[in-house]
Amino acid sequence: MEDVYTVDAVYNNIDFSKMALPKGEYETCQFNLCNFSDCHLSGFKFIDCHFEGCNLSMAKSGGTIFNNIVFTDCKMLGLRFDHCQSFGLSFSFINCQLSHSSFYGVKIPKTLFKNCTLLEVDFTLCDLKSAIFDTCDLHRAVFENSMLEKTDFRTALNYSIDPSKNRIKKARFSIEGLPGLLQQYDIEITP
Repeated sequence: MEDVYTVDAVYNNIDFSKMALPKGEYETCQFNLCNFSDCHLSGFKFIDCHFEGCNLSMAKSGGTIFNNIVFTDCKMLGLRFDHCQSFGLSFSFINCQLSHSSFYGVKIPKTLFKNCTLLEVDFTLCDLKSAIFDTCDLHRAVFENSMLEKTDFRTALNYSIDPSKNRIKKARFSIEGLPGLLQQYDIEITP
């Protein structure tokens, strides 16, 4: 079966776990309230698309292209962004649940995470230079050998980042976030 090429399509309230989305390239498409949980999106291409209110939890993403994608109000638990096609990988996340997902070794500088839940997300070896974590919960998220230069954590919550194991030059933190930077030293910080 030949891959499809779809432009400017709008998909509303479709359960793709029951009726598979045809494999192919989707450009400037809108997906609203669609269910992609456990779907095989391997080899799909999404370019300049918007996903709103969708469930992509545990979707298979081997070689998937996500280029200039906006995810809004999406549930994306356990998604393996490290399996996606790395070339051109770019997206923004607004009000999304990304817990237990992996960005291991992914290069996503300038990525916006706004009002997201990122519990136990793996950012090991991730390039997040100039990324923004605006009002995001990073409880037990892993940052190790990560590029965090100029990254904005000023309104992020519950992070633990070891400055000796990450590149954090010119990263921005709030005074309230200092315990998350000094946790490994087992010191007590009081106002």
